[in-house]
Amino acid sequence: MKDHSRPPLSRGRSVQQDWRACLPEEKAQVFLEHERHLESLYNMFSVSLNEAIELKLAGLRAKALGAISMTSQLCERLTRPLAGTLRALHDHAKHYGTVPNAAPLDPENYHGPRGQRSARMSGLLDRVLFSHRLQFLHKVSTLQEMVEDLDRDFRNTADDLAGGLYSDPERGWHEMDAGHFDLTTCLRETIVLFKSFLVVLPAGQLGDFEKTVYNQSHFSSEDLVASHHRRMSAFAGQ
Repeated sequence: MKDHSRPPLSRGRSVQQDWRACLPEEKAQVFLEHERHLESLYNMFSVSLNEAIELKLAGLRAKALGAISMTSQLCERLTRPLAGTLRALHDHAKHYGTVPNAAPLDPENYHGPRGQRSARMSGLLDRVLFSHRLQFLHKVSTLQEMVEDLDRDFRNTADDLAGGLYSDPERGWHEMDAGHFDLTTCLRETIVLFKSFLVVLPAGQLGDFEKTVYNQSHFSSEDLVASHHRRMSAFAGQ
């Protein structure tokens, strides 16, 4: 059930306009703190992967595999709050009727075939979903699914490489590099969506939204699977 106690604010003309907009102090603080947190987790993950790749190129295979094992853990530390942010955006928008701007995903911004397919399908659906609300909900759901899939694939590949179980190591390193690129794209898309969402979010809902972000970002692995099934069933019923 939506909360009609206060209507959502009107959207700006575009995502670009939202990104340039100055947020009120309280919203700006929420945005900056959350952006810095995600960027910090991303930087640790990215630096760790780059170190592992450099060790591999230097011929230090054992050290490279040790580094990639750490990178797998850092990937999960990034993707859990990233997916949680997207769940919070979806849940709050669905409950309160918040309708921010959302540009279609661009397949050219993804390297992996799964990411390209998801972005292409998202673009096609964006043309037939005339409701801005459904367009936003679908984009958020697509990004969340991408993040969860990329996390699973990256960590499985990294763990198999570290354990000497990957049949084609060179291909495994290439897939991890592509997964890193696509996670970077998902992070940038999420940060832009987060800003557009805050632009239209009524100030009185900011506290509830912060709580939702926190709660959704601390799910267990079992909760993530259950959440995925609930989300897809709910979207099918829109």
